[in-house]
Amino acid sequence: MSQNNSDPQMKLDSTSTPVLPAFLHDLFSGMVLFLIAAPIGVGIAVTLGLPPQAGLVAAIIGGLVVGSISGAKCSVTGPSAGLGMIIVSELQVLASFERFLLALLLAGGIQILFGRFGLGKLSYFLPSSVVRGLIAAVGIILILKQIPHMLGHDVDPMGEMSFWQPDRQNTFSELFRIPSDFFMSATLISAVSLLILYGMDILKRSYSMARVVPGPLLAIAIGTGLSIVLKQMDPTWGLEARHFLQLGPWDTSNRWMGLIVVPDVRELLNPAVYAAAMLIAVVASLETLLALDAVDRLDPEQRSSPPNRELIAQGVGNALCGLFGGLPLTARLQFGYLNLLTGAKTSFATISHGAMLLGGFALIPVYLNEIPLACVAAVLFYVGTKLAAPYLFREIWSEGRYQFLPFMATALAIIFTEKLIGASIGLGVSLLFILTSSLRRPMRKIVEKHLTGELLHIEFPNQTSFLFRAGLEQSLREAKSGSHILLDAKNADYIDPDVLRLVKDFKEKTAPKQGVEISLRGFHDRYELKDETKFIDYSTRELQEKLTPSDVLHMLQEGNVRFKKGESNFRDYAAQLTTTGAGQFPFAAVLSCIDSRAPVETILDLGLGDIFSVRIAGNVVGPNVLGSLEHACGVAGSKLILVLGHTKCGAVTASVKFCASGADPEQATGCRHLGSIVDCVTPAINREQCLAAGEGESFNQYVELVTKDNVVQAVRQIVEQSPILGRLASEGKIGVIGAVYDVAAGEVEFLLDSAIGLPPR
Repeated sequence: MSQNNSDPQMKLDSTSTPVLPAFLHDLFSGMVLFLIAAPIGVGIAVTLGLPPQAGLVAAIIGGLVVGSISGAKCSVTGPSAGLGMIIVSELQVLASFERFLLALLLAGGIQILFGRFGLGKLSYFLPSSVVRGLIAAVGIILILKQIPHMLGHDVDPMGEMSFWQPDRQNTFSELFRIPSDFFMSATLISAVSLLILYGMDILKRSYSMARVVPGPLLAIAIGTGLSIVLKQMDPTWGLEARHFLQLGPWDTSNRWMGLIVVPDVRELLNPAVYAAAMLIAVVASLETLLALDAVDRLDPEQRSSPPNRELIAQGVGNALCGLFGGLPLTARLQFGYLNLLTGAKTSFATISHGAMLLGGFALIPVYLNEIPLACVAAVLFYVGTKLAAPYLFREIWSEGRYQFLPFMATALAIIFTEKLIGASIGLGVSLLFILTSSLRRPMRKIVEKHLTGELLHIEFPNQTSFLFRAGLEQSLREAKSGSHILLDAKNADYIDPDVLRLVKDFKEKTAPKQGVEISLRGFHDRYELKDETKFIDYSTRELQEKLTPSDVLHMLQEGNVRFKKGESNFRDYAAQLTTTGAGQFPFAAVLSCIDSRAPVETILDLGLGDIFSVRIAGNVVGPNVLGSLEHACGVAGSKLILVLGHTKCGAVTASVKFCASGADPEQATGCRHLGSIVDCVTPAINREQCLAAGEGESFNQYVELVTKDNVVQAVRQIVEQSPILGRLASEGKIGVIGAVYDVAAGEVEFLLDSAIGLPPR
């Protein structure tokens, strides 16, 4: 199962660290599950009008058989309340429980085939918002359904989870009937049970011994003892029979095997049986996958349950339920989470609870019937408050409407209908948002500013489905005459035929009529579209002659803005290699440092053939540097010289340190020629300020000040020491300007006050 759970509120408290051997934690968890599963299994069967033992048979098989086969560590399988409507309708169609059991037997076989064919992987496609909506809904339903039982209003069977109840009441109307059937003793027992449950949560944060016995087990034990004490103190305070578990109309002297119902195999040729089997298999499988994914998300250890193996295990379990008269099985979210809350570590907890159910079913129903429903209801209420905690809603609200609305749609739909219907509605809302998003923003569109104008760059996604077509067609239709569009499919592994047809038709028919240029990139040969670049993304002679120094400065400024935003232009370097191989016409020359963090073409978003690049430590000026710049502007026609320093410059830092100490660079480092760099930087250093800067942050600040002064000094030296560059600058044919690149922020600060040969700002 998918385990990308980023929801910290769904994980159990770290204080659940075991203080006992794992098998003892599992054993205690199994005891809690045993005490909770028994009344719920019976309650579901009674609600459906079936023999009570049908629920217990299913719970036993779910624990012993499914728990043994399934690879899930903490997921728990039991009789499904969510299949109630299907069970009732199919019982009416098949007209007997025995025929229904035959359908259930066949449904188990179908589920085994589902698992063998890998259909469990469908769970990987469940949106997290839907799964979390299921978690919240189950929590809310548990809270609402247990309130009547906690107050002594035990009219409906334990385990009845449907909104519309068999007595024609609903979840909310039942709450208004409580005052007429309020029972103080049940209320007291449930209050004490809740106090124990939440109190143990607080204690186990500080006391490791509080983690030895699970709170739910302690609450049931003390609650049961309290009911006995209350009855002995005053018979009027004693609970009535309806306030206790009722495991069935038998006692220890009954031969309970005689109560088992078997399928009617004579109906194997009945088509209605096969239709019912397929319906049960599909719905039970989907409900199981939902619950399995939810429990995995809640697991603090983030273990992954194999969904295909789970389907096989469920299939075996349902086939056995069909053979021995049990209800249909599914994974149960509330049981799985209760398993986690009580410290279960392995599947032994699930298996042991099934074994206890088998022993309790056969040997001690009289003693189990002494457990008050108020205790069981308090435990389930406690589980519900954990599942539907307020911070879960706040967390999902903070993730935005695309998560919150499907989450709420799922939760509300499950509360008012059932799990599968609610999950389907939530999934539909999620798909609606995906479709809407695809129609509004189906692609990544970037408006790039190249040397010859703007280019609309449209990137195709990895899987370019038919949903991409609407947005692409709208973008193409909105293109104005004279515009240029690049369709980039380099990342697309699949392109829908409808999208390919749109591209072909627009390129061959529509674009020429509208005066729109279309360039293609990354289209495989099988698409019958050839890559073609029609825009110019490198400097040509015509472009170089057309540009002014101010134009070039503006282009460099925009290039750095694109780099900082992560929106650098697409460049067809293969095409640039071909076109620039015959000659170069750079529009600028950049004098920069050799620092590895300041690659000029990258931080200014430039391509092959756009600039001359002179790199020297400390971006200092010397005869060789001046000769290179003179060639760039005086011979090759570049329009701008940019002196680019950078923060945290090693050459400047070393120069400041040598100035402060008075040490000789060669003697200090053994580098014979390092002194020539230091000598070039030294004029930008004020020794008194250098000494006053001291160390630490003040020293670093002074180094950055020197870096900027060193750049300004280099700008002056270029026009003062080179007659041709000075003349070209005075005539306005070239511009010379300094800048400092922040290696941490990625931003270039252009020192406009240092500019020479450029018009005033």
